[in-house]
Amino acid sequence: MYEIIKYPVDSLKAYVVSFFKALDVPEIDARIAADVLVSADLRGIPSHGVIRLHTYYGSRLRKKLIDPESPISVIQESPATLALDGGNGLGQVVAYRAMSRCIEMADKAGLAVTTVRNSNHFGIAGYFAMMALSEDMIGISLTNSQALVAPTFGLHPLLGTNPIAAAVPAGSEHPYVLDMATSIVPIGRVTVHQKSGQSIPAGWGISSEGVLTEHPEEILQGGALLPLGGPAELRGYKGYGLSLLVDLLCGVLAGAAFSTGVGNPNNERNADVGHFFAAIKIANFRTVEAFKADMDAYIQLLKSAKKLPGEDRIYIHGEKEFEHAKKCLKEGIPLMKEIVDGLKAAGDEIGLPFDIQPAG
Repeated sequence: MYEIIKYPVDSLKAYVVSFFKALDVPEIDARIAADVLVSADLRGIPSHGVIRLHTYYGSRLRKKLIDPESPISVIQESPATLALDGGNGLGQVVAYRAMSRCIEMADKAGLAVTTVRNSNHFGIAGYFAMMALSEDMIGISLTNSQALVAPTFGLHPLLGTNPIAAAVPAGSEHPYVLDMATSIVPIGRVTVHQKSGQSIPAGWGISSEGVLTEHPEEILQGGALLPLGGPAELRGYKGYGLSLLVDLLCGVLAGAAFSTGVGNPNNERNADVGHFFAAIKIANFRTVEAFKADMDAYIQLLKSAKKLPGEDRIYIHGEKEFEHAKKCLKEGIPLMKEIVDGLKAAGDEIGLPFDIQPAG
């Protein structure tokens, strides 16, 4: 079993802001990036949280492989569409500003789409979809990523984990928030298992020989993740199709890199990640009140359905994450000691000691 240390949310976020600022990221952008990263841990998605602060973002900022100024520029636009160049900036900052513009356009046009090229890994896709919730809109957020997933019947990785996120507001119930990789799991989940010394379920990925494996290192060292669904016998080609769709929208449509062209963290070049965002204004289709009432009714219908033997609850997408966040706000965000040790080492390297006091 691995040791867990809990840290207050505000203290951890303040440290992440300081870390980014120490690497020449403007404070307003550092706050955006920090909020996205800490939100991942807060919502129980540690694979996309502060574990990546120094291993990806900090490393690439120090190597000048990410522009800390995030100089976003407009390629072309219309009343309901916008194509942006992310200026090789921090993915969280680029995505936040792109989705903000998308929401502004949707408020006037009823719905809007924004594409982004020349960006970087942006963290959890759900964060940007959820930005639409407070505006009584449906939010959609997609991104492509480095090739880690083998296509059905393929031996080598040619597709990213290419997540799909959608957020739909409700009334008294939690919003519906889908945030999923189009692979069985994101690569970060495999990394977390490796760091904690745990095996993985057979079916998450294959070794370099194409054999299903329970050893995380065999995926990380020359193997590949499998698409959502797993091998062809379990209809993994459906996940393959979803992953390809994301790459077509984020890579081909956006004019960003796609497939093996999307840079991985170890490449000494721009990643050229592509994003796709959409916002739909509910009031342009029906009253918000009626929509939310129907959402509540539908969610309550699902949750009140008869359960399988031994099960006492049916969850709605995003519900577990909202409950995890509520718990963490009270008790602190749990981090594996190995992650904390990495943060301390990285902080010492840039002259910013990780000296946060654990929670409670």
